[in-house]
Amino acid sequence: MNFDTHVWLIRHGEPAGVRGRCYGKLDMGLSDAGRAQMKRAAECLRAVPLAAIYASPRRRTMESARILAGFHQCACREDGGLCEIDFGDFEGLTYDEIAARDPAIYRQWMESPTEVQFPHGESFAAMRVRVLRAFQAICMRHAGETMAIVTHGGVIRIVLAWALDMPDRCIFRLAQDYAAMNLLSWVEGVPILERMNAH
Repeated sequence: MNFDTHVWLIRHGEPAGVRGRCYGKLDMGLSDAGRAQMKRAAECLRAVPLAAIYASPRRRTMESARILAGFHQCACREDGGLCEIDFGDFEGLTYDEIAARDPAIYRQWMESPTEVQFPHGESFAAMRVRVLRAFQAICMRHAGETMAIVTHGGVIRIVLAWALDMPDRCIFRLAQDYAAMNLLSWVEGVPILERMNAH
């Protein structure tokens, strides 16, 4: 990949109405705080010449991406490969409700989060394949350019762990706050993490 390729990975702003609940596929927009967070992030990137902005099709990511696009002359493109993991039967439940409903899977999730298959949902392994396929296709499409991907914490962790050659079990050591900005650049074909969880 061209050494002039730069990818800003940006987590969506705070979503509305999900505090204390499990959400991945669950679709909701941004809270007032989330919109303010994304406006600050967009302001930070105002001078960055973005060739393209991609986002997961979830409302919270598309709303975040549109705020960013308001500072640039490029449209938001949806990519379903950038979605957060599908928690299946656990979507929308509180963590206490999940622990009571299925204590064995909840315990496995807490102890080995990348090894769980969520009931009627997705596994981490399947998500990782999906995310990296989408990410690498976007990077090849925009080789030599600077782009932004507005997506979810889990998606960003997968990409950063891939770039850093980290084992899956360590990805939750990578902090990703709402509206956090991460910058990956390529030098002689090697991804270099220049910024992480920046505000």
